[in-house]
Amino acid sequence: MAEPERTTERRMRPAPLLFEPSEAAADPEHFFDLESMEDPGELLSRATELTLAFRAATDRAVEFQAMAAAQLADPRRFDRLTPGEIGERAGWTEDYAKKMIDFGRDLLRGAR
Repeated sequence: MAEPERTTERRMRPAPLLFEPSEAAADPEHFFDLESMEDPGELLSRATELTLAFRAATDRAVEFQAMAAAQLADPRRFDRLTPGEIGERAGWTEDYAKKMIDFGRDLLRGAR
């Protein structure tokens, strides 16, 4: 997993991810209707929009993971978890869990 990093540049607003009908989602070849696009320019544009949307979603999810890790490791909690326990729950190494806890603490300080 990549190291948590916060950039100061303004976040791009990617195209929204649209939910697909359940019949389309059941087809493993179907992916946001990209397979049906004939125009390569349109395909590149929409695929790029989706790439940016997924990256933004990933970044946001990592921030929430970090905040949750920081909250779970909070020494004021009677049921706090160690970095090793948090790492085990999230599938991280203990060292990475420590970095995520620190990152989450930074985010929580900025959010309050």
